[in-house]
Amino acid sequence: MDRALIEEKLESLRRCLLRIEEKCPENAAALAQNIDLQDIITLNLTRAVQLSVDIAAHWVAELDNIPAPDTMGGMFESLAEYGCIDTVLANRMKKSVGFRNIAVHNYEAIDWQMVYAICKHHLSDFSNFAKVVFAALSDD
Repeated sequence: MDRALIEEKLESLRRCLLRIEEKCPENAAALAQNIDLQDIITLNLTRAVQLSVDIAAHWVAELDNIPAPDTMGGMFESLAEYGCIDTVLANRMKKSVGFRNIAVHNYEAIDWQMVYAICKHHLSDFSNFAKVVFAALSDD
């Protein structure tokens, strides 16, 4: 992997997660009522997903004998099949792609309770992915 490029993407991912943590309100109802927080959090969540997909795509491209997946979620599946990440993390990252698709293509259908739950209970999925990527970079 291009170390400088991946480190840049990891830093962008870190900033997105920090922004979400800083702006996440105390409860889902507050998020549902605040359009500015909705925008800030949704934008940073979709960026976090996209950055993770981009990193995964670079990683998959470096692996031998792995055809490029047809979907964004498939990137994480391929990494799990090759043993780069565990299947639990791959499945969680794949689910994040589902959120991204709703946020990008059907914004009005966003469930703010779900977004709040992601912010409170699943940001660690992105952090864990970043840790695995960083460890892989260190092994190179």
